[in-house]
Amino acid sequence: MTFPITADSLVKDIVNELPKTSDVFKKNRIDFCCGGNIPLSKAVSEHRLNIDDLLNELKEVFNKYENAEKDIEVWTDSDSNTIIDHVIQNYHRVSEEELKNLSPYVTKVSRVHGDNHPELLQVNELFREFKQELLEHMEKEEAIVFPLIKGLEDGTVENREEAINLITELEKEHDHCGEILRQIRSITSDYALPFDACGTYRLVYARLEALEGLTFMHVHLENNILFPRYI
Repeated sequence: MTFPITADSLVKDIVNELPKTSDVFKKNRIDFCCGGNIPLSKAVSEHRLNIDDLLNELKEVFNKYENAEKDIEVWTDSDSNTIIDHVIQNYHRVSEEELKNLSPYVTKVSRVHGDNHPELLQVNELFREFKQELLEHMEKEEAIVFPLIKGLEDGTVENREEAINLITELEKEHDHCGEILRQIRSITSDYALPFDACGTYRLVYARLEALEGLTFMHVHLENNILFPRYI
């Protein structure tokens, strides 16, 4: 897909189409919420920024998003080492970054709007649980399970039973993460926005939904392509 953002793109439209770009605007002190109804060129001029530098930052976010969203069916015929490296780069690293960047937004929205929308307090708690669970899960995969699988592939490890037991644990953790995400979706009524939702409120819902999609693709790639090779 061709990079769709130009100097004439409205800041608010960029964030609406690709919510993760909000991190770029926040870093550069560009108001994408209340003041986002201006072209990127005007925002750059007002803040005395370089348009090419900002476009390159936005393109980097776009490319990360596109890589993570690619059709994973092409991995069915790939060797396990290639799949593992792809998972680490395009799911683990991307998820870690998004969990870190999204966390303050979730906290802020729950604090500001929690009185009128108590479901946001539940969302905040569930997000914290999900974040801890997924980070610990990915660390276990990289430190223990993936090296074991690579050892089975190159013949340096023969204990397939250990791999099966660990994979079974990982699949249970996948189920738990998926259940948390389903609870968040239920509590938010499928991320339906209330009439008084501000820009940050909208941003949080959009990014939570995108995180759900990223996680489900991550789980699908492991549960349905990688792990069955060893069970």
